[in-house]
Amino acid sequence: MPIHQPQQRSAAASSESLGVQQAEAALVEHYPRLVRLAYVVLPPSLGRHRRVLAAHGAVQRALPVTRTAPARMAQVPAQSRRSPEAGQAEAPANAPYASMRLRVLRTALAYERRPRWWPGRLPAPAALRPTLPVVWGLRLFPRAGGVDELALDRALSEVPGAVRAAFALQLLDGLPETAVRALLAEAGVDDPAGAVRRAARLGRPDRAAAHVLLRSGEFDPCTVQTRPSDLLRRRHRVRAAALAAALCVVAGTLAVAAGNDVRNEAPGAGVTVPALDPAAVLRTAAEQWADTSRIDFTAWPVRGDRRGDGELLGRALRAWSEPSGNVQVSTTPGTVDVPPAQPPRLLFAGEVDGAAVVLFHDGGVRIVRYAEPLAGGGGAALDFARTDDADVTTGAAVVVSRTGEKARFLLAPWISETTTRDLLAPDTPGRPLEVGPDGITAPVERPAAGGGCDAWPVLQLRSSERIVENHAFLVTDLGDLAPAHLTYTPKPGRGAPARQPREATGPEALLAWARTACSLRALSGSGVRAVNNWAFAEQRLPEGGASAEWLCTRADTWRGPGRVLVQFLQPAASPTAPAAVVADRNDTALCSRFGQHILAGTHWKAASGRWYVLAAGSRAVNRIEATGQVRGAAGGPTLAVRAPRDASVELTARLREGGTLAAVR
Repeated sequence: MPIHQPQQRSAAASSESLGVQQAEAALVEHYPRLVRLAYVVLPPSLGRHRRVLAAHGAVQRALPVTRTAPARMAQVPAQSRRSPEAGQAEAPANAPYASMRLRVLRTALAYERRPRWWPGRLPAPAALRPTLPVVWGLRLFPRAGGVDELALDRALSEVPGAVRAAFALQLLDGLPETAVRALLAEAGVDDPAGAVRRAARLGRPDRAAAHVLLRSGEFDPCTVQTRPSDLLRRRHRVRAAALAAALCVVAGTLAVAAGNDVRNEAPGAGVTVPALDPAAVLRTAAEQWADTSRIDFTAWPVRGDRRGDGELLGRALRAWSEPSGNVQVSTTPGTVDVPPAQPPRLLFAGEVDGAAVVLFHDGGVRIVRYAEPLAGGGGAALDFARTDDADVTTGAAVVVSRTGEKARFLLAPWISETTTRDLLAPDTPGRPLEVGPDGITAPVERPAAGGGCDAWPVLQLRSSERIVENHAFLVTDLGDLAPAHLTYTPKPGRGAPARQPREATGPEALLAWARTACSLRALSGSGVRAVNNWAFAEQRLPEGGASAEWLCTRADTWRGPGRVLVQFLQPAASPTAPAAVVADRNDTALCSRFGQHILAGTHWKAASGRWYVLAAGSRAVNRIEATGQVRGAAGGPTLAVRAPRDASVELTARLREGGTLAAVR
């Protein structure tokens, strides 16, 4: 028996009137879905409070004004209904909902649409228009999510509204790309196809996980938390408004409304009054770190002998919001210095090395350090560093003071043992490091930033058995607020599965780091989260049979991209003889879980004076070929072929599972 299929009509051909009752029914039934869609599409620069209100306003204004007002149905060509098992929400497939969705999209997208003549520094006209609903005396925030939700929200804030809309329509409503392009075109987007292409790159590689995150409380403006606004400032505003109304009711009211909107939209628009209130800063209980599964900076208790100094905290928050000319601001790459959108978490406030220091954590993305001299006329310093997705090791310490060639660290509450060691003295045991009652270490020597490399001091920390993470690990100061975590991946075993990075505290790891520690100087100040030494190959050298080792040193930054140094460790008389860097690559996935195959080569001189081209690949390489001025081939993961010193050679490898690999340079 044939099944009747509803006929799809083109958007240009249909212009049906949608009754107010149908529209109202669709709005009530799908209100949370529509508000969530509007919230995702609206510009994050509005701040969370204004985004919540604007999202509700966009949906409520989507209702037709009169019974006779025509509402054009949104026709979606070949709209599929994907199953929730596939990681997609099943979208309502009725015309009233589609029409309401189109209206909501148009309103939300208008918040970023500026006329050509509109001043570039001002927000779009739609964002300046006073709208309902209005909340007095309270600030509204969706429930705070974890680091994954914050990372997704940050990624969405870096793309235009049309891309956010395409992303939300695909994941929240389960629309196929053709339907999304048609709907964006109907909403007035200039390049719907481009928006869809960019949206496809968001949430990769796990789109199903992104779908779950998008439906979490972080993006739900219907379930919100409330906090009061600054009561004292609100009282002053009420008095000022009353005085202005008495002078000129109409003109005064318009001026106040316009002034408030423009001020809210200026750079740093996400700033709310409670975020600058010292009394509103968040403080974690002293023992919470031992009773939570989230071991990161959110579990740090507040410490320091000036944690109750409201004046100091106020100066720090004001400097964060609007740094004056005498405040020196520094940021690690990829870190924004915008003011806080909500009250930050206080980690420390105290006096260290002649300065009053305050450390804040803004909820998942940044550590902020404020320092002002206790004596003298010097200016204050404000430092920003990214710390998203921190864990037991990468959230174990923060630099609180640097004086000369030494630094002090504030340690996480889960650190039970602290020692220092020199990477260039792998056989020398660690020395105990004194830690004060507030978790601040004694001064620690800093690695040399330039010139010679005679020592490389590191902290060797051990986590507490109270969190079942009782293990030692190394961190080193690379010039940022958060030290970098050092790890080691051993050589591949015969027939064994691929090795995983492990702590660099064993003899083999320490010997490898003794040869490569000085290469860390190239990473100073670049926002490095962790550095791993991967011994991806071992090669028997020609003319003697001694073995050399190939290391891939990968530095992962907090912002995501990594840098790779491929280093060749030939036999040496000294255990600290520096390795030879044979390749250097920025912004690459090589030597990570997403880039597990590598091939590298170098010219090498034997004791006889003859020159060779050496090459080595990772465990999946089963053949290497050399072409160009020298030709040769070898089965397996290594190659050695006679070649002039400056011979131009192209190296390629074949992988066991198929495919080829070019040498990294």
